[in-house]
Amino acid sequence: MKKIIALLIAIVPVLAFAQEEEGMTSLVADSAQISYVPTLSDADSAYIQGDYLTAIRMYESVIENQGVNATLYMNLGNCWLKRDEIAKAILNYERAYLIDPSDPDIRFNLELARTKTVDKVNPVNQLFIVVWFKKLLAVLDVNGWAVLTVILFALTVILVGILLFSKKSGIRKISFSFSVFFLLLSILSFIFATTQMGNLKERDTAIIMSPSVTVKSTPTSAGTDLFIIHEGRKVKILDSSMKEWVEIRLEDGNTGWIPVNVMEII
Repeated sequence: MKKIIALLIAIVPVLAFAQEEEGMTSLVADSAQISYVPTLSDADSAYIQGDYLTAIRMYESVIENQGVNATLYMNLGNCWLKRDEIAKAILNYERAYLIDPSDPDIRFNLELARTKTVDKVNPVNQLFIVVWFKKLLAVLDVNGWAVLTVILFALTVILVGILLFSKKSGIRKISFSFSVFFLLLSILSFIFATTQMGNLKERDTAIIMSPSVTVKSTPTSAGTDLFIIHEGRKVKILDSSMKEWVEIRLEDGNTGWIPVNVMEII
């Protein structure tokens, strides 16, 4: 009997230690599961396998933890487009385009998604100089224009140095002409860079997310009905000073008021 009691006394600490080890192992496993953060490759794999909802959650997690970039937003747009969620697809394509308007895939996917919307946009005629400016602006992203500005200005400085220290009149004339040329290009490049940076900071455009929205003449439900717009439509925010209403303008120049909760900022 004494031997049995002694054996039980010896076994109890061993069992307690085993349970403690098991608890610690379970805690470590739970902690590892909680701290798991999806990677870009995980999201891409889910997309390739056709699990678009999982891919969406993973892409959004990557954006939240690693920051935004054009490719992530385009991939998100692709997922929503596969699920036929056109407004959300356009929203993410627009965000991608805002970051990198030079990417041809983003432009193509955005135009493709727009063809699936109810509203067909008829923009107002713009001056040639405005169209030319917008096309040039989309050649590079903000980082590309910034780098180009530095390079062009550096070339200008070098040419000015040659102009000041060269004793040959022919070289001085050539240096002067090219220094002026590169200076003008650097100024234009700087304007493009600051314009794109301003677009990224202002965020004064939005996408309609509700199936249909009645645009009012005044910021109240009792206002006169002006026209109806549908999901996926891009609008420019003119006045966001009110809590529940915003004044918007369409590409065709029409303006009016809509509730804040029917749209999402690009």
